[in-house]
Amino acid sequence: MKKVEKADIRKIEDYLWEIPKSFRNNMQVPAWILANEILLDDILEDRSLNQLVNVACLPGIKKASLVMPDVHEGYGFPIGGVAATSYPNGAISPGGIGYDINCGVRLLVSQLQIEDIKDQLENLVNELNKEIPTGLGKGGNIRLTQEEMDNVLAIGAEWAVEHGYGTREDLEYIESKGKLADAVPKAVSTMAKNRGHDQLGTIGSGNHFVEVSHVTEVFDDSIAETYGLKKGQVTVMIHTGSRGLGHQVATDYIRLMMTAMAKYGIKMPDRELACVPFDSPEGQDYFKAMCAAANYAWCNRQLITWEARNAWATIFGREKSSLKLVYDVAHNIAKIETHSIDKELQKVIVHRKGATRAFGPGSDELPQNYIETGQPVIIPGSMGTFSYVLAGTSKSHELTFGSCCHGAGRNLSRTAAKKVVNAPILKKELQEIGILVEGSYRGIAEEAPIAYKDIELVVDTVTSSGIAKKVAKLRPVAVIKG
Repeated sequence: MKKVEKADIRKIEDYLWEIPKSFRNNMQVPAWILANEILLDDILEDRSLNQLVNVACLPGIKKASLVMPDVHEGYGFPIGGVAATSYPNGAISPGGIGYDINCGVRLLVSQLQIEDIKDQLENLVNELNKEIPTGLGKGGNIRLTQEEMDNVLAIGAEWAVEHGYGTREDLEYIESKGKLADAVPKAVSTMAKNRGHDQLGTIGSGNHFVEVSHVTEVFDDSIAETYGLKKGQVTVMIHTGSRGLGHQVATDYIRLMMTAMAKYGIKMPDRELACVPFDSPEGQDYFKAMCAAANYAWCNRQLITWEARNAWATIFGREKSSLKLVYDVAHNIAKIETHSIDKELQKVIVHRKGATRAFGPGSDELPQNYIETGQPVIIPGSMGTFSYVLAGTSKSHELTFGSCCHGAGRNLSRTAAKKVVNAPILKKELQEIGILVEGSYRGIAEEAPIAYKDIELVVDTVTSSGIAKKVAKLRPVAVIKG
């Protein structure tokens, strides 16, 4: 199969490039790339653009297959990919959501300034490390019965709040209020439930983390004030998803769809793009299970928030223990949304894989006090670089189905990073510039800053293209890795 070359790509406008539908005869729509030219050259190095072309072959795909500037190669779909298919009979593909269903990020803000915590930073890291279980396959302190598991899968973060692990106010600041109503627990296999029964309140491994940062720069005073952000303020960021449960849901349904495609006469250029019509029995079962796994992930991040609040209170006292939730965003999910396509409002199935929803002002999906500003979009860097808080704009609805990037995006595979990074030396170097890192040496090497794209170039692309605007910049001072 022909590899995409730069000569195959044409520039539509600044930061937007197109692989035309004529590139391959099975493409249903063109493929769009959101990137500046420096990033585009990097993107051409792996298979992600060929995967993007494959996505353009999905049955019922609308307008274009898209990738964000943090794109890199993934399973079937590129990570950083967005695709919208027609509702109700367009394709749904587990590869377009990923194995870590509802991997996402939440941002908490404290009442403290960076000067207030410097003397206690090491103690805080130790306490966070003690409270929040991390590591591959690691379980937590909560063991769910079958009935409790089904309740978590049905109502998500609401379960955590009902059991004293948060407040009703928290739910207002979670995408979809931390619950997808289409979740059906019985669509989730017993094996998936068994894998998740003891993993609530845990980070896991890979690129997941808890990070203590502080606001170094504010770009939009008005929006920052609405989000509760101010210069010097200490924040906590949590990045994790649905753990083993979500992975098993993806495994179960990818296997099922690989067999079921023939029944619906679907042929895809890559087996990893296994898909079925959304309104088929298999498509509906997967969507119900995916929604349940997404609910589990929101509940998981809520439990970790409770653990972080406990650690904060232990170090700084209850009177200074408030960690207020700014927002929680999903970046591996499929949702039914309405978007303008060819000047007509259409209901579509939006797949976001390594892409964040970025709804602009006026959306009734947002908390009341964010309707005028647009949605907070949380963009982590790496453990040695800045992160950003952005705000979604109306242009994201026009261009990207209300979507934005989700992070810096990998530049090196985990295997390649381990070959070039000396983890003990990196840990010491980070400490010398004021960033404490706790985690396994393997995890530190795999997630080294050198393994990621330049976050400044990624953020510049999405803000210059107009799909988001800069609100604040965060610098890490402590990172806990799996």
